[in-house]
Amino acid sequence: MTERPVIVGRPWRRRMEARDPAERHRVASSLELFFDLCFVVAVGADAARLEHALAEGHVLGGVVAFLVIFAAINWSWLNYTWFASAYDTDDTYFRLATMVVMAGALVLSAGVPRAFDHQDLRVLVAGIAIMRLGLESQRLRAAGGDPAHRTTMLRFAAGESACTLYWLLVAFAAPHDRQPWLIAAGIVAELLVPPWAEAAGLTTWHPHHITERYGLLTIIVLGETVLSSTNAVRDALSGDASFRLYTVAAGGLVTVFGMWWVYFSMSSAGLLTTLRKAIAWGYGHYVIYASGAAVGAGIAVNAAYATHEAHISSTTAGLALTIPVFCYLLVVWWLLVRPHGADAPYAWGMPVIGLLAVASSWSGHAVAVSGVLMALLILLSIWAHGTKGPRPSTSS
Repeated sequence: MTERPVIVGRPWRRRMEARDPAERHRVASSLELFFDLCFVVAVGADAARLEHALAEGHVLGGVVAFLVIFAAINWSWLNYTWFASAYDTDDTYFRLATMVVMAGALVLSAGVPRAFDHQDLRVLVAGIAIMRLGLESQRLRAAGGDPAHRTTMLRFAAGESACTLYWLLVAFAAPHDRQPWLIAAGIVAELLVPPWAEAAGLTTWHPHHITERYGLLTIIVLGETVLSSTNAVRDALSGDASFRLYTVAAGGLVTVFGMWWVYFSMSSAGLLTTLRKAIAWGYGHYVIYASGAAVGAGIAVNAAYATHEAHISSTTAGLALTIPVFCYLLVVWWLLVRPHGADAPYAWGMPVIGLLAVASSWSGHAVAVSGVLMALLILLSIWAHGTKGPRPSTSS
């Protein structure tokens, strides 16, 4: 007679102690993967609005709105991710608090169209406030459970709560014409909170876990890019397809393949050795994520141009793709590849390929050329890695 498995109930609340930063086999939890999916909607909504703005010729306003909203999306994800890496207890209270943060992320997503189209920040900021309710309750819990980092957690809670109150005042009470300057000041204040808090004692985030989490969000952003560009090409194919449209579809797909390839070409866990390096690495990913999402908008804009639905020049359509490709390659090279030094023999090719992609914007076939260039970059990576021998696993 087989014994029935013993069912162990999940504890309601464990003591929230700092996790071991050298913990073996630390991987992303199913809750963290679920959490990431809540940001797909926000990323997709922001990229779609950028696409429409660029196609209509509203370049400057569209780019600024996209970058500001994406900063809110990225920062909300970042705050939770680094905290969870150091303090995830996986008890019932932690799961429920995380779901509060997820609910706030969905509210933020719902506010993206109004923020982009009408500069109405109220719904977006309400989402941020809800997320902070869940996160700050966990910060205070960590302050009580981890005396060694009590000051750090209290600084985080105080700084982030003050910033949240500031955003509520900006969204609901500030004159509309002063919001751009107030938003810039608020972003600076948010960026200063982690260095100030961590100066009281570095939290025990797990380097391999952090790099895995960032890699997973990169995949999500690139997946959203594939989806948005596929939808644009699909809609265009419902009419009379042209050869140019096929080159946009093929070139765009290879470009995204290349973006994935270069990001995961080398492991980054060993690079996060100091607070300064970790902050630069974590903050710098904003450019990687934003440019990755913008590439999807750029492919969609070029599909619209190929079907005469975009009211812009061929050069502008090309730049809508190639500038984010260049930004992506430049920052991936700077943060993830260049620090490996002699172990990254093909690194010089990344910024060069990015510059060549930008130059192709005046060719009239920027997406196709970008695809060819990214294919060459993949081949260069394969050759370089083959001549240097096997690489460490990048699954961390």
